[in-house]
Amino acid sequence: MEAPKFKIKKVDLRVPANQTILAFLQKKILPEDTPYQTDRGHWWVAYAECGKPVGFAGLVRSTRWTDTGYLCRAGVLDGFTGHGLQKRLIKVRQAQARKLNWNWLITDTTNNPPSANSLISCGFRVYTPGNPWSFKNAIYWKYKVQPDAIQRREHKKKETSRVQP
Repeated sequence: MEAPKFKIKKVDLRVPANQTILAFLQKKILPEDTPYQTDRGHWWVAYAECGKPVGFAGLVRSTRWTDTGYLCRAGVLDGFTGHGLQKRLIKVRQAQARKLNWNWLITDTTNNPPSANSLISCGFRVYTPGNPWSFKNAIYWKYKVQPDAIQRREHKKKETSRVQP
């Protein structure tokens, strides 16, 4: 049996239908949580081959540090978990952070081993923030954003052009 295929699309927050999809997914996947505001930041929706939205993820700039992004919310509908979709949603946010030239990504999890394992496999490490912002039993995560090959090459060119004979 062939594994299901998914397409992850960055959504335009100015389109009301996209706001509706994000609100629906948050309520369906995280019914106990207060939905996160989706009027700012960067958001993605994962679609199954049939076109059904089955997952989502958000990324916003940290309110504490200008060079840091916060993985604010993500989830995958029951029945579509176990196919690496959560990791793909983390990776699109890592790529967006690189494009924005952010140095760090942070997030937190509470009582969610599958998400913690996905974060670990994508390079996140546990840390203790000076001012914790989540639940008492939350685990805090950070990731050092590494520039992609093109950004490293451009940085190297700039450094080389500064060298004077």
